[in-house]
Amino acid sequence: MNRRSFVAAGTAAALFGTAVPSGFTQDTGSAKPASRFKLKYAPAPGMFRNLAGDDLFDQIKFIHDQGFGAIFDNGLMGKSPEMQEKTARTLTDLGMDLGPFVLYADFGAKSFVQSSPDTRQMLIDKAKQGVETARRTGAKWALMVPGRYDESLEWDYQTANVIENLKHCADVCQQGGLTIVLEPLNPHDHPGLFLTKIPQAYQICKAVNSPACKIINDLYHQQITEGNLIPNINRAWSEIAAFHLGDNPGRQEPGTGEINFKNIFRYLHEKGYTGVLCMEHGIRGKGKEGEQALLDAYRECDNF
Repeated sequence: MNRRSFVAAGTAAALFGTAVPSGFTQDTGSAKPASRFKLKYAPAPGMFRNLAGDDLFDQIKFIHDQGFGAIFDNGLMGKSPEMQEKTARTLTDLGMDLGPFVLYADFGAKSFVQSSPDTRQMLIDKAKQGVETARRTGAKWALMVPGRYDESLEWDYQTANVIENLKHCADVCQQGGLTIVLEPLNPHDHPGLFLTKIPQAYQICKAVNSPACKIINDLYHQQITEGNLIPNINRAWSEIAAFHLGDNPGRQEPGTGEINFKNIFRYLHEKGYTGVLCMEHGIRGKGKEGEQALLDAYRECDNF
């Protein structure tokens, strides 16, 4: 699954430099404990490679020490069972959560919109693989993208097929304690995909009518597609299980674009949101200074 290769590339491009940030000692390079964030923002592996080193578990400890309560790893399913289990143990020891991993996101396939038995069985098998990953890692959420729409089939038939296929996948996931999160994606970056808007995802989740089928609201995508972020969060609240973060334009950290993240974070905090907010974005700056600026941006937006 090569779903977020551009994010990884953007992050890698931002990981060079030598400045020593505040919160570190020049002699040891060890982080001083930081206050906890009010919300559960979740960095990705590699996001603080310059500050924390190349080792994944040093990075997780650094992320914890900076006040974060979670990480997310889109590529979790592709890692060895041993690495998955070690990651889970580390997070448990630190009292941290694991955000949604990518279970199925084929942007080139007309998958969920089809009613063929073979397609349905493929999706059910994927769901079973996701449950196995969840059992090893303790993950609670797995991301699915319904794929491309079919120009030759009436839209309402496609919607009905998506709902029916999701019912089968949700049944598998619910038995395994896993929740599917559907991600609407903007049609400018990803033309041709079936699911693009929060109201559309809300309608589908209501029709599936399962606690194992919810929404992940990517604020970057929805700022492009429909805007009106807080009202749409409010209207779809019962079906939203997680968030992706990224400012627009540029898909970098809060404060680099037009989204008022401080107001959104305040709103989520006042609503009592305790789930994960995955930091699925690049970094504007370079090296240690860029990574420190990223930390400072989240501190500022969390200061409400």
